[in-house]
Amino acid sequence: MGRVVANPGVDAPAEFTAAVASMHAARLRAEVFCEDMPAPQRIAPYASALSADVTVDDDEVATGRLILLHDPAGNEAWGNGTFRCVAYARAEIDLDLVADPLVGSVGWSWLTEALESHGAAYVAASGTVTRVATESFGGMASEEGTAQLEVRASWTPTMDATFNITAHVEAWAELLCTAAGLPPVPEGVATLPNRRGQRG
Repeated sequence: MGRVVANPGVDAPAEFTAAVASMHAARLRAEVFCEDMPAPQRIAPYASALSADVTVDDDEVATGRLILLHDPAGNEAWGNGTFRCVAYARAEIDLDLVADPLVGSVGWSWLTEALESHGAAYVAASGTVTRVATESFGGMASEEGTAQLEVRASWTPTMDATFNITAHVEAWAELLCTAAGLPPVPEGVATLPNRRGQRG
C-alpha cells in the first residue's frame, strides 16, 4: 500500500485507496526496480509516490518517479478531475543528440505513445523535455562529456468505477526504459510483477 501523507488522522477515500492498490499491481520489466517513496504533502489532500531505477549490467541507465495526487473536490487545473499523475524520468543519452532539434518532441512522444500502447486514457497532459550537457575542464578535462534527457509531465487519468491506474504506472515504466535505450519487449513475452524491494 502506498503512503497517504496529507491530512494525518483522516481516513483516505475508498477511490484513492483503490487507485494506490492498483499502482502496486503494475507488471514491470526485469530491468526496472520500483519502490514506494515519500509523497509530497502540500500539493493535494492525498498523495502516493513511486520511484524507479532502470539497471542494465549493474549500471543505472535511467531513474524516475511517479506521484499520484487526489483531491476529492476536483481541481480546475487538472481538467476538473480528482486525480493527477505527475511523472519524472531522466536517462543518459548520446552527447551528439543534445543539439538535435527533434529530441524534445521525440522525448514527449515516448510518453504519449507509452500511455496509448498501454490503454491508459488521460486528459489535460502537460510537461517539459530538457536536455542537459556536461563538459569537464581543468583537472577533469580528460573525462568525457555526458548528456541527459529529462521528461517532466503530468496528466489526468480517465477513471472508471474501479479507479485502476495500473496502465499509467506501466506506461511510466515504459517511458523510463525507452529513454534508457532498451529495445521494446517482443510481443508475446510476459513482463514480471512489480518487484519492489528487490534488485534483480
